[in-house]
Amino acid sequence: MAQENVEFPITGKITSVNVKTGDAVSEGDIICLLESMKMENPILAPVGGKVTKIELAVGQVVEVGDVVAIIEY
Repeated sequence: MAQENVEFPITGKITSVNVKTGDAVSEGDIICLLESMKMENPILAPVGGKVTKIELAVGQVVEVGDVVAIIEY
C-alpha cells in the first residue's frame, strides 16, 4: 500500500475537523477547515483511501508543512 502525507499549504487555525482515523475518504473530500486571514480554507484529500493518522483539534494553530493526515491507498 502507498500512503500520502497531506500537509498544510498555509498557516492558520483549525475551525473544524471532518474525518477521524479509520475513515474512508474520496479524492476531494474535505479533511478539515482552516481559517487564515479571516477566510475559511477547506483542506481536501488529494487521493481516495483510508485515513491512518490524523491528530488535529479545533482551535489548533498550524504552520505550512505541518501534517494534516496520512492517507493509505
